[in-house]
Amino acid sequence: MINTQVLVLGNGPVGQTTALLLAKWGINVTILDERKQRDAVGSKAIAQHRDVLDVWEHVGAGNAIAREGLTWSRSRTYYGDTEIFCDSYFERADSPYPAFVNLSQTRTEELLDLQVKGNPFINVMWDQKVWGLQQDDSGVRVTSSSVDGKLREFSADYVVAACGARSDGLRKALGVTLEGSTFDDRFLICDIKVDMEGWAGERRFYFDPEWNPGRQVLIHPCPGSQFRIDWQVPSGYDLEKDDADGGLDRRIRQIVGDAPYEIVWKSVYRFHSRVLDRMRVGKVLIAGDMAHLVSPFGGRGLNSGIGDAENAAWKLAYLLRGWAGEEILETYHSERRAAAVENIAVTTETMDFLIPHTESQRAHRIDLLERALRNPDECKNINSGRLFEPFWYVDSTLTTPDSARQFQGRPLKGQIPEPGPGVITPDAVVTVDGSEYQLRRLLRSGTVLLLGSGVNAEEVRQSMASNQSSPVSVLELAKIDPSQVLQSRLKVLPREIWVVRPDAYISAICSADNLAGLNVAVQRSHSGKGAQPAVPNSPLSHNMQTAVR
Repeated sequence: MINTQVLVLGNGPVGQTTALLLAKWGINVTILDERKQRDAVGSKAIAQHRDVLDVWEHVGAGNAIAREGLTWSRSRTYYGDTEIFCDSYFERADSPYPAFVNLSQTRTEELLDLQVKGNPFINVMWDQKVWGLQQDDSGVRVTSSSVDGKLREFSADYVVAACGARSDGLRKALGVTLEGSTFDDRFLICDIKVDMEGWAGERRFYFDPEWNPGRQVLIHPCPGSQFRIDWQVPSGYDLEKDDADGGLDRRIRQIVGDAPYEIVWKSVYRFHSRVLDRMRVGKVLIAGDMAHLVSPFGGRGLNSGIGDAENAAWKLAYLLRGWAGEEILETYHSERRAAAVENIAVTTETMDFLIPHTESQRAHRIDLLERALRNPDECKNINSGRLFEPFWYVDSTLTTPDSARQFQGRPLKGQIPEPGPGVITPDAVVTVDGSEYQLRRLLRSGTVLLLGSGVNAEEVRQSMASNQSSPVSVLELAKIDPSQVLQSRLKVLPREIWVVRPDAYISAICSADNLAGLNVAVQRSHSGKGAQPAVPNSPLSHNMQTAVR
């Protein structure tokens, strides 16, 4: 029997990130993966968002991924061969990263592996196919087998299942259902190595080009003169036949012209809009593509999976350190499922515009595109994908509402929510003891209080020491933000205290005149108090000896 505190199933980027974040808290983790080794399979998820790079830098990999990734600053959208609008993405002064970088998932995994390797808290085991899982009040026991038939048993306090999209057996064994729909049309995806002057800094989206009539084409630049091209193709499309009779070459030539090219990888996908009915089953948390599947328009798949990883990691760490009760795990389900539902809503709206289901929808789309050619004001209604954004936990039981800073709903495309309870704290460069730091690096150390200029820090520290069982840090904005750039951005009032969770999300805004209320808000921010218990028919004990085959 191999014992560990947390067992992570799946050694993709979500599993790697979960393990690395847990290791930051001193939690022992074992990662199991049924593959024999890391497999380099195409570009897969390529668009890495600035907020995800920020999480990865917390475990030592963000800067390396950003350096190797290709930065694109424009998103051009065409109808036929006519450009109808161009969105520009600029670096934000409060972040060290651009809005997005493009880098293949394979290379991202390799860079994360460099952080996993030699980490004393992480043990990676390949060639381990999970076929048995049992859980009860004492923990979780997992049985795996290798290709040579050798069986192993593992015992863990908790499990994070991040096995990827093709995990139907494990989903069935856990009693969860992947709800939603699958789109009929296929998408042909090719990674092409080719020199295309002037294309490297922009994403291009074509509605109904002459070279793919009635459908769409998306072109993403990648490092090393490589481009990922996505063609929408009919449901009966046969890639092998298209390649054999020269059709694939003709498709590529219609984009690259006479330039010499090399196909690095090619595949055909059907896109899904699906989310699990439960992302927590007892002591098992389900994350990444195993929990939700979305179309790639907007980069919401992998990026959202990293959100799952961070949410799961700090809550498991607080639980295992004795700073929170097991009820906090239910907030993982409620918060991350709400994020998944938001991503499904956004990407489904995009797919409904890309692939109309009725004649009236098709006529509406054509009419809107035609009007956009004549009137730029119509372009705001063209849906070629809304890019990933961190979710907002405004309805979480860990969040204390503030009537003065009520969430206004999904912000307009390209904008971010105003700071307030449930929203991630804007990043900024701050000064501590004469050295500069990114604010979010400091916030991810645990529960942090940001004090307005008129707050007595010593009184707050004494109150926290007397009433809190978990560590709470204090940052005085007057000291770390002498230029008041951050205070102006947050609109912090002099007597306010902002409570920030270990994932840099604002959980409450309190008054220094009510330290008792502050203590309640801090306790609420990581206790899970008020969260609903697991549904009665959600099985706490599972035996899946034959289910995962």
